[in-house]
Amino acid sequence: MPHLVLLYSPDLERDADMGGLCRALADCMLEQRDDAGRQVFPTGGTRVLAYPAAHAAIADGQGDYGFLYANLRMGAGRSPAVHQQVGEALLTVLRGHLDALLERRPIGVTLQIDESPGQVFDAKHSSLHPLFSKNS
Repeated sequence: MPHLVLLYSPDLERDADMGGLCRALADCMLEQRDDAGRQVFPTGGTRVLAYPAAHAAIADGQGDYGFLYANLRMGAGRSPAVHQQVGEALLTVLRGHLDALLERRPIGVTLQIDESPGQVFDAKHSSLHPLFSKNS
């Protein structure tokens, strides 16, 4: 963890580079530092996943409407200031990639950040983390 999941109306793919957006969001997450200068998110655990919605009903259905919903789920323990900083940084990346499109047509963009303090099961099995733990 952290995992940033994007769910979006499939029509966005014709006008937005979703792969490029994923990479930019992941890079943004990896650039985040806390007050002590430590990396906020582990490199090996950082994931950005994007899925077009197979079916969607948007607003009243009378226009060329689109949406992008982004949900960042992270483990507990980061300060409210870090939550705010990360949210603002991710929103800046989203806007940089989507604002021109929002000027051309109505699209709703939502970003939410959730912590998972009370998991009832949290298993990890990864050969990615050891690749980056030497650098941290």
